[in-house]
Amino acid sequence: MPATTLPPVPHYESASVTQEDIDWADFPIIDISKSSTPEGRAELAPIVRDAMRTYGFIYVVNHGLTQAQNDRMVDIADIPFSQVSEDDKRQYASKIKETGSYRGFKPRQFWTIDNGVKDQIEHYNMHHSIVEQQHPKELQPFVPEIRAFAEHCHYKVLHPILRLLALGLELPEEAFIDMFDFDVQGETYMLFMKYFPRSEEDEVKSKNVWMKGHAGGVSYIGAVSILWSQPVTALQILSPDGKWRYVNHIPNGIIVNIGDTMEMLSGGFYKATIHRVVQPPPDQRGCTRLGLFYFGYPNDDIKLVPMKNSPALQRVGIVRKCADEDAPTMEEMRKARTRTYGTVPLKKTEDGHEEEVSGGVVVKHYN
Repeated sequence: MPATTLPPVPHYESASVTQEDIDWADFPIIDISKSSTPEGRAELAPIVRDAMRTYGFIYVVNHGLTQAQNDRMVDIADIPFSQVSEDDKRQYASKIKETGSYRGFKPRQFWTIDNGVKDQIEHYNMHHSIVEQQHPKELQPFVPEIRAFAEHCHYKVLHPILRLLALGLELPEEAFIDMFDFDVQGETYMLFMKYFPRSEEDEVKSKNVWMKGHAGGVSYIGAVSILWSQPVTALQILSPDGKWRYVNHIPNGIIVNIGDTMEMLSGGFYKATIHRVVQPPPDQRGCTRLGLFYFGYPNDDIKLVPMKNSPALQRVGIVRKCADEDAPTMEEMRKARTRTYGTVPLKKTEDGHEEEVSGGVVVKHYN
């Protein structure tokens, strides 16, 4: 992170951790500092492999940033929502339908959740280079810090995870690295997201679901999603036994999950586990939920076909979402999904869920 004198930033007061009796999900905690040596990677690779084939989630600790640095980034993440005027938010609004990109502000009530209920989620999305787009004046003094934070997420968290995923497939550990360049056109992005409380009427209509069950990032298309842990208990995963369980908060920890894109690249070896966001427990209701995300996408020109040279994949067999000749590139898939998510009618399925076809791939929405 930049070592020069840092500009002052208004403090965001996070909610206290819940004291309710919660059914927590149980998945591994990975000490990512061990990935700096071959011996450490050999130790971690089978743990990450097994977790991503079952849970699709891991916790990451010892990532190189202090609690104080994490807290400051949380304060910075709130600036777009608490310090920028509504007029300026409109000026920097995302052109989601036109461009297939979330860059800029997404307003509340843009997506339909269920039964006519609109979302109460605001987010500010930045290309991972940070400097490639214009930002509101309130955010501009913090651009160097945000850029340094994005680089840290990319090189100190995403790349080590990609190496461990490659080793789990018995591929050379750099197999995925060249697919995830930092300084390229594409849509790996830094995201500040803020959930606002909803009315009781909306909670009843939507059955307390704030974002339906899905398998990737905001629009289901992440390869590797990096969420800096925050205290509001609302994220749930669909456990292997079919039960929804909450993801616990680890101070200064990271929650990492696999999305559809990595499931496609790994030929189904790694699972894009279903997760959703629901109303927080009673002692946290009325609180906002502020999140820092880094979504790792392959470069736009990568065709999303299985890594067929993987010995592990050859043994267990490939599971495809579409025929190789029909597989989209990352650019085709992300633009199609981004344009349609939360804005198009969904088809009811026999199992009680819903689906759409986007980018040539069936996308399920879990109720």
